[in-house]
Amino acid sequence: MTGPRHADRPSHTEGSPLNPDTLEVAPGTVRETVQGWVPELASEEELRIALEKAFDYRGDVTITCKNGRKIDGYVFDRVAGSTLGSSFVRVLPQDSSQRLKIAYSEIAALAFTGRDPAAGKSWEAWVRKYWEKKTTGEGGISLHPESLD
Repeated sequence: MTGPRHADRPSHTEGSPLNPDTLEVAPGTVRETVQGWVPELASEEELRIALEKAFDYRGDVTITCKNGRKIDGYVFDRVAGSTLGSSFVRVLPQDSSQRLKIAYSEIAALAFTGRDPAAGKSWEAWVRKYWEKKTTGEGGISLHPESLD
């Protein structure tokens, strides 16, 4: 006597909600390009959103403080407090090794001025270039990262 086969179960048939071909498709992510963007910062919410994007950005930004001071550098940390005075970003300035802590309440303007060194570069693009070189018979190719400059 034999029982039903595992493959004959309804969950393994075409079009079922447990079809492995449909389960393994995950939505991709859309990377927003902010290089060159100068946000309005008209409200507290816009400032917070812009500084969150500055933290995620891989290039340098220019922060203009309310006292007129301009700081070009990389935002490497941020703390979002309950008020703008208790929230701050930490910046590595281009011209100094000193780390600066700037309160959100002191920021008058923000600009994404630096080049994003990883923009347009993905693992898939890198592998595609490698295989293009390999299939054309180019000799001496190897897997080395591209320069960021």
